[in-house]
Amino acid sequence: MDDFLNTDKLETLRPDFIVSCGDLPFDYLEYLVSTLNVPLLYVPGNHDASLKRADTTWMSLEQDVPVPGPEGCENVDGRVTEVHGLRVAGLGGSLRYRPGPNQYTQAQMRWRAINLEFRIRLKRVRSGHRKFDVLVTHAPPFGVTPAEDAAHVGFVAFSRIIQGLHPVLLVHGHVHPYGKTQPERRDDGTRIINAIPSRLIEI
Repeated sequence: MDDFLNTDKLETLRPDFIVSCGDLPFDYLEYLVSTLNVPLLYVPGNHDASLKRADTTWMSLEQDVPVPGPEGCENVDGRVTEVHGLRVAGLGGSLRYRPGPNQYTQAQMRWRAINLEFRIRLKRVRSGHRKFDVLVTHAPPFGVTPAEDAAHVGFVAFSRIIQGLHPVLLVHGHVHPYGKTQPERRDDGTRIINAIPSRLIEI
């Protein structure tokens, strides 16, 4: 959390909408959305609780049933939505490095990314839109940060989305610069920004 966003200065920012890249308390997100009264889109991080639970049907088939997240906020994990004329999609979670929710292998995230790409392309066909604007992720794309440990190297699958759909912006969290603002990076024309601790981004 950024202490600046807990002060009276918060209302001077006047953002059109907020994105959260995960690992923030749900009550904090509710505070932001209620204070600023703008849309807040989020994806879960590897330190967040699972937003799904196993539900066994009479046929003994396991299916995922969503459970409530932060009130007034929209979970875009694996989904695509539109806000202020921008098409925004998300993929939460980190590379699996220990037991717990919201963690995936490279292969698992590849399938999640393929599914999301299909949803984005389908919406393009149905709505006539030709562009995809913002991808919100918890982890970074593989190779764009100096992190070398398994938990923080990021996902190869995000590069597939960048190269195939050319979003204007990818914003992620997960990699903590500890007091230093990470420089903006670019991959195939897509701006890649580490949102930690917070960033005001113009698109």
